[in-house]
Amino acid sequence: MPHQIVSHEEWLKARVELLAAEKEFTRRRDAITRRIRELPWERVEKSYRFEGPNGAVSLADLFEGRSQLLIYHFMFNPDWNEGCKSCSFWADNFNGIPIHLNHRDVTFTAISRAPFAKLDAYKKRMGWSFPWVSSYGSDFNYDYYVSFTPEQNTAGKAYYNYRARSTALADEVGISVFYKNESGELFHTYSCYSRGVDLLNGAYNYLDLVPQGRDEDGFKFTMEWLRRHDQY
Repeated sequence: MPHQIVSHEEWLKARVELLAAEKEFTRRRDAITRRIRELPWERVEKSYRFEGPNGAVSLADLFEGRSQLLIYHFMFNPDWNEGCKSCSFWADNFNGIPIHLNHRDVTFTAISRAPFAKLDAYKKRMGWSFPWVSSYGSDFNYDYYVSFTPEQNTAGKAYYNYRARSTALADEVGISVFYKNESGELFHTYSCYSRGVDLLNGAYNYLDLVPQGRDEDGFKFTMEWLRRHDQY
């Protein structure tokens, strides 16, 4: 789209006007994040087992001695040999983050349904260092609404992003947050899905600042252009 070319003074005036809207957006976002932190919690009643580099672990073990656990639900179906391209795009932003979260009493991990051996091989191929465990054989992904049975899909009862729908997908993306108190009780505090995970993708946030933006309007679907970083 052609852009108007103006003097520096005119550009500065337009930029300052936009700054006011940006500041309002930031204030509104701060208010929403406060509401996220103020949500009521639900107790985790079920025991879940995962497979990691050192064998079987529980949900409580994933906290690694901290009180807060942040989980990225990475789409990796047990039948696949590669992780989802879109989740891989997000995961390229994760290296180096966990240590900073650790120093704010937060543990980060990705969780997928594929067996751990597949996750580990793909992680090595992609050069990632963030924690990643398998929920293979567990109800975890289904209970937190990122995986669906064929029956749910067919009946239009795949509950995702807080609504039931029909879908051909067996897995979707999401983020879930948990808290562990001093007595060892576990609580689910927050989950988000779909565009709710946008903020975790630094590359998309950079693209939002350039003149052409994400530049996805001409594709059949928004991420048609995307490749795993070793496949461009």
